[in-house]
Amino acid sequence: MLDNIPYFSYVLSAFIGIGLAAATGFRVFLPMFAVSLASYLHWIPMNESFEWLSGLPALITTGIATIAEILTYYIPFVDHLLDTISVPMATVAGSILFASQFADLGTFPQWALALIAGGGTAATISSGFAGIRAASTATTGGLGNSVVGTTETAGAGIMSVLAMAAPFVAAVCAVILIILVVVYGRKAWRKLRKTSIEP
Repeated sequence: MLDNIPYFSYVLSAFIGIGLAAATGFRVFLPMFAVSLASYLHWIPMNESFEWLSGLPALITTGIATIAEILTYYIPFVDHLLDTISVPMATVAGSILFASQFADLGTFPQWALALIAGGGTAATISSGFAGIRAASTATTGGLGNSVVGTTETAGAGIMSVLAMAAPFVAAVCAVILIILVVVYGRKAWRKLRKTSIEP
């Protein structure tokens, strides 16, 4: 019945793509590992252009990278250092996962949409949490960062599953997340600035 709705497949792809992009804003490699695992086990279809994601080498690589990324974020101050490169990495990962849902759209519109919607979503969430982590480092000496790190890992896992199992719910959650992260991320950056200005 839903298949009769005009452009429904594109709308569904957009929901999945936004959900996956939001997940990469939390963790770069966990969503890629989730997609790689799901496609490797044939739980979700993968377009020819992105078949490399469903291969065993990609599964092993993203799995190792996921474990390393999660563990590294529990090391005080190293996690803050990773935040400096996590935003551009999340942008790239978000764009790739979003583009994987629009492989039949044509190269230019596919990647233009991926960079704007996928990369933009991932970058917004990633930079927002970087601000929250920076404020946590400044106010708790890095002790509160483990809570932020656990929240990010949980968020990445939940959003990855939702994007593949309940795309509409994932898209709604992604929009809510972007709003919350922008609001609280800005507050965290302002708080950090005030802390650094004060003697």
